[in-house]
Amino acid sequence: MPRGKTHCLEVWGDLACFTRPEMKVERYSYPVITPSAARGIFDAIYWKKSHGFYWQMERVEVLAPPRYLALRRNEVKDKAPPERTIKAWMDGREHPEPLWADGSTDDLGTDQKGRTQRQTMALKNVHYRLHAHIRARIDEANIQALDAQFVRRASQGKCFYQPFFGCREFPAFFKLVDAESLSPPPIELDLDLGYMLYDVFDLGQANDANARPAISVFHAQIRGGALQVPPYEDDAVKKACREGSHA
Repeated sequence: MPRGKTHCLEVWGDLACFTRPEMKVERYSYPVITPSAARGIFDAIYWKKSHGFYWQMERVEVLAPPRYLALRRNEVKDKAPPERTIKAWMDGREHPEPLWADGSTDDLGTDQKGRTQRQTMALKNVHYRLHAHIRARIDEANIQALDAQFVRRASQGKCFYQPFFGCREFPAFFKLVDAESLSPPPIELDLDLGYMLYDVFDLGQANDANARPAISVFHAQIRGGALQVPPYEDDAVKKACREGSHA
């Protein structure tokens, strides 16, 4: 598949949580950003399904040591309604129905409270450099035009929505930097993280409107403060079997 040139973003924020998938209820963050969370930051700046491409992460450089922070939060148990319902509320076509964080039995229709208290082991004061390039899914994609559009948007600080570090309440701030002249260098850090979440979608099929989640993992190792990310199609990325295929 055609690929674009390597772009580099410096990203930072006060809080982050890249939840380990084996933690079912209590969120516990990996010590470093995952490839899928890093891809999401590039997507927030420039990505359109109709353009037929995805962002392939190459490398994550850690610029600040991982520091954990324990947070205890009240969370509502109910999920937000579908987007079409929210738009109907905004347009006044339907009456809004609130998500109750607390209330009486009459309000909730149950004796149970509408909230629950959960623990989060988050990261604080995170700072990374992210390297990625565009991978086209279609041969006729104009890679040069896509690259130019990303550079224009990123250099002006534009994004379709606020990038975030794992959870939407943890905003990520970014700036485009020159991939050839980088400073400061990554911190001195060597960690073997074992198997880490790579992505939650099949990146080769994500343009399909009916694409389903497809978990993939890889053996993540930080050497000299840098995490090398293999290409999605590489054998180092362990993927779930598709229907009709074998592991």
